[in-house]
Amino acid sequence: MKKPLGLADFLISRAGDDHDFRERLLAKPKETIEEEFGVTMAEDHEIHVHEETYTATHLVLPPRSKFTEAEREEAKTGAASIEFLRKTMHDPAPPLRPPAPRGRRVPKNATTEALVKAGRESIRRGLDFLESTVDENGAWRCIRFNVADPEVPRHFEKPPFVSAFCVLALECCEDARARAICAATRAYLVDTIEYPGLWRYYRHLPQDLDSTALCSLVIGTHPWILLGRNVPRILSNRDEDGCFMTWVLEDDEPDVVSRFRIEADPVVNANVIAYLGDCPETRDARRWLEALITEGNLKGSSKWYPDEVAICYAIARATVRARPALDQLRPILANRILGLRDDNGGFGNILQTAQGASALYHLGCLDGIDAKREVERFTGSQREDGSWPELLAFGDQTLKWGTVGQIGHGSEAVTTAFCIEALERLLATLRA
Repeated sequence: MKKPLGLADFLISRAGDDHDFRERLLAKPKETIEEEFGVTMAEDHEIHVHEETYTATHLVLPPRSKFTEAEREEAKTGAASIEFLRKTMHDPAPPLRPPAPRGRRVPKNATTEALVKAGRESIRRGLDFLESTVDENGAWRCIRFNVADPEVPRHFEKPPFVSAFCVLALECCEDARARAICAATRAYLVDTIEYPGLWRYYRHLPQDLDSTALCSLVIGTHPWILLGRNVPRILSNRDEDGCFMTWVLEDDEPDVVSRFRIEADPVVNANVIAYLGDCPETRDARRWLEALITEGNLKGSSKWYPDEVAICYAIARATVRARPALDQLRPILANRILGLRDDNGGFGNILQTAQGASALYHLGCLDGIDAKREVERFTGSQREDGSWPELLAFGDQTLKWGTVGQIGHGSEAVTTAFCIEALERLLATLRA
């Protein structure tokens, strides 16, 4: 059955109408919820159901903050503290490596069988690389750099957003090693969750809906996410037009984004719609996205994502996750994506091409491109160590947002995750 937006309210209502269900929920709450919704929750997370009576009232306190009072105060002024900012970074990142020399890993005019074999080998090598870069806690590394000035020092970062961003691409791979990476990353996201199910990019930034939506999609069986504990906070973060705003600003949270808080962002809204699904609460945001697409206004509409392909990729993923909410957009969006191809049939660089191919797969229109040529493109551009090159994955490419917009984010691991996803989609098409 379709999971209601407010699962906790649904369970309470069901228990009020069904005596047997009520008794089962009281006796074995976790097992009853798992059976009802066909999910498996973490073994180490307990669920308790309390029944109030006319003589006993229960008051449930939220968990204590993960951060001390001093840490919370420090985060509020972190943007102005070099020492605090250093805590968000890790070791300086190495210089940008050039792309691999364009090679040919499969003979020209190779058979479909040979292409599939080469594609699977390319995925295997990509997983080799990811195993060497995703850390022991399941966190993915990204590189923070300055788009305008390559002389500005580059730093590694490991925000939860990046891990969720990559795992959502990688989880289509059925290889045992891919599943192990995804499982480790889910554990990492659980460790970084903040009550009632929100995430932030850096400690000196407020919680945000982009991180929250993607992380929630990845760990959807966590009880806070399954029960929709974060839904009221998400729904309260809409503007007067019903679109979802990026930053969740609270009085006791850091507020260093007000001066550049530009709302709303189409990718953020697509990601929230993908999480919340087809429900009345997302209707206004869906209509806004539909207007952007049908009126041809996607280009330059996102502050956080550098190109139209990245925007289309997020919306295409939402069409699958929130089906049937955006079904009417599928042919229009597919035509928009196909119209973004360059003279070589790709969508720009290899990351954009990967996202373009996967977006078309989500829309059921991957037959609109030459799958064989794309497999050749991905296998031929892979490095010997199994990686694909670091490219701008998010952050402003045009610099039109000023100093803040000059910060870009990407890494070889990020590109590799999306290239693996695209190869899996293309190979599935070739085998069909």
